[in-house]
Amino acid sequence: MLTKTTDAAMPDWVPSAARVYLAHTEQGTSIRALARAEGCHASTVLRRVRRVEQRRDDPLVDLALRRLGAGGIETKAMGGRDTEPDAAPLSTATEGIGGPNPGAFEREAKRVLRRLAEPGACLAIADGMENAVVVREAADGQTVRTAIVHRPDAEAMALKGWIVVQRDGKITRYVITAKGRAALTRMLDAGNPARSGATSGPSRGTGRVRYGLPESPVLALSRRKGPDGAPFLSETLVSAAERLREDFELAQSAGIAPTVGEMLPVPDGRTLMSPGADMARIRVARALFDLGPGLADVVLRCCCQLEGMETVERRMGWAARSGKIVLRIALQRLRRYFDEVEGKLGPMIG
Repeated sequence: MLTKTTDAAMPDWVPSAARVYLAHTEQGTSIRALARAEGCHASTVLRRVRRVEQRRDDPLVDLALRRLGAGGIETKAMGGRDTEPDAAPLSTATEGIGGPNPGAFEREAKRVLRRLAEPGACLAIADGMENAVVVREAADGQTVRTAIVHRPDAEAMALKGWIVVQRDGKITRYVITAKGRAALTRMLDAGNPARSGATSGPSRGTGRVRYGLPESPVLALSRRKGPDGAPFLSETLVSAAERLREDFELAQSAGIAPTVGEMLPVPDGRTLMSPGADMARIRVARALFDLGPGLADVVLRCCCQLEGMETVERRMGWAARSGKIVLRIALQRLRRYFDEVEGKLGPMIG
């Protein structure tokens, strides 16, 4: 264990190697003193310090270490996020040392890592931008935005080794690592014990996961071909589904996920495109209200809650293989709603 002073100066999400590194480089604690505190040989501590130092070529890792080393992890030091009262999602990675909600960062990380685990997905961030964005390359070569990530949360994920630089430059791109996929699997298993391989079957007691990460039913259907050889769901319909899911996850991360049948008013002095989890909930509620019962149910279940098509058909009492047709009709209506009411671009990223 490190000294009490060092431990108290770091939030829970900071990896132990980074704690040792900062204790040595920022607080001036000697390698031998750290080795005694950790109960290991000095050469072991030195290797850990060197490994962290080598990772500072990663812009997010470097910025995270500089903020932590300067003690600048309070809300006001994080790009002025305290100026937006309902800007969400906030996380303990940026709310301050020993924040009051230890699970907030993990909830945000699970949301982002699920998006990064999708085929062709990466996290992109440019210098000077407060937010990063997760994008996925579509079949036609266009990029579809699937999530917005606050820079400090991206820094924390990079420092933990869950994402790594794929391509550096004016816009740096990150992809999920094997460590990130393992962390995501643990998070999903924690929320759904039935996914764990230790529950039943031949892998009992091994701790191995029996099932892969869930894929959006919309993405699965988009790869299917119709009788004319065209994709069953066009990229415009997929992007409409992704846009709704992004707002749904943003609202859900703050514990205010909308339901079918709500028609929430826009607060005075704000627009439908205003940032924050509250406005994301309003946007989803209004979109579902416009779709109406039936269409709204299938969109909510498939696009937002990631229920499989067979499950939706069974719960809705529909005939087999009819759900995908209803989903396509619903997404066509949703695409028209977005174009007419919210505009084609939607909420801005920065």
